[in-house]
Amino acid sequence: MIGAGRRGGSRAFLSAGLFAALALTLLVPLAVGFLWSLVDPRSGWFAPALLPGGLATVHWERALASPRLVGGVLTSLFISTVVTALSAAIALPTAYALAKLPFRFKRAVEMFVLAPLIVPGLVVGIGVGILFFRLGLAHSVPGVILVQTVGTLPLMIRIVAAAIEAIPDDLIHAARTLGAGPVRVGLLVVAPLAWPGYVAGGLLSFVTSFEEFEKTFIVGSPVVQTLTILLWQNLGGQAIVFPNAAVVTFILLTPVLLIFALGSWLPRGEGALAAGMGKL
Repeated sequence: MIGAGRRGGSRAFLSAGLFAALALTLLVPLAVGFLWSLVDPRSGWFAPALLPGGLATVHWERALASPRLVGGVLTSLFISTVVTALSAAIALPTAYALAKLPFRFKRAVEMFVLAPLIVPGLVVGIGVGILFFRLGLAHSVPGVILVQTVGTLPLMIRIVAAAIEAIPDDLIHAARTLGAGPVRVGLLVVAPLAWPGYVAGGLLSFVTSFEEFEKTFIVGSPVVQTLTILLWQNLGGQAIVFPNAAVVTFILLTPVLLIFALGSWLPRGEGALAAGMGKL
């Protein structure tokens, strides 16, 4: 009984510590940012005041009425959707090979696949940007889609590969015995059974694409205006306009929260996500 009580007390202490850390690292900054988005410009918010002198929705009204911001949201949603679909389509053959096929230098191929995640995005953006300038893909939505796919594809491959590893080999061998070719096996057997990995990888790829800045800025700016580029513009210049930046930050955060809320309703995808991230 005493040991059980001590274990219960330790768990309660650990839970309290985790919630405290979550509050300090996430909830408090979000609360401060939300207050900044509601600061009344007539009174402002200056130290040592802990709360703004007044609240107003003028910054939200101005931002939502801006055609640039609305256009940035629509552009980001379109690019992220296309990048996610393109990553899912390209990832299946490579993920299947890494999960099921033995071949020489397999570990080296895995490291090569993960290279875009290891190399800083700025370096990848500059290298790819020079090539895109020569190919005429710079300052265009197709160019931004392709350069973002470079960053999301490794995530999709690793997570889908983790889901494919869990598929029994007997099912694949049975399909091949019945006359199904590699393409039919991939589309009719592997892809349906690996859907938790696709869901988990798709959610993560969408969020990564939606929040991507370095490669998008190098390849697409100033023609392609995504939400992250607009956020950077609000943070740039001679001084930071905190209320405007806070509004754009929360608009940028909303689709991400919706995506992860959707992912929480699909518990089978969480195992594939954890297994795939464990191999990064």
